[in-house]
Amino acid sequence: MPATTPRRWRSGSEPATARSDLKLRYLLSLTFTPLFALATAGFAVWAANAPAYGAPSRGTLTGFAVACGILTLFAVVDLVIVLRRRRTEL
Repeated sequence: MPATTPRRWRSGSEPATARSDLKLRYLLSLTFTPLFALATAGFAVWAANAPAYGAPSRGTLTGFAVACGILTLFAVVDLVIVLRRRRTEL
């Protein structure tokens, strides 16, 4: 008798064979990785050259640079995951 994986109770209305759209995730990750990387660099340079008591403040610009850096990291990780899954599934 073949071994099967146990069925889990699903709370949503998704189909039993629902899958992520890897092509769309690949396109979005490929688009937003360089965009967020450029925004990180731009905010970092702007923060470095901003006057001490200017508007926006250095702290605000540094916060934006950190936020964009985190988004860059998420986009790169998602790109790696999508590429690995595409290699194994397609």
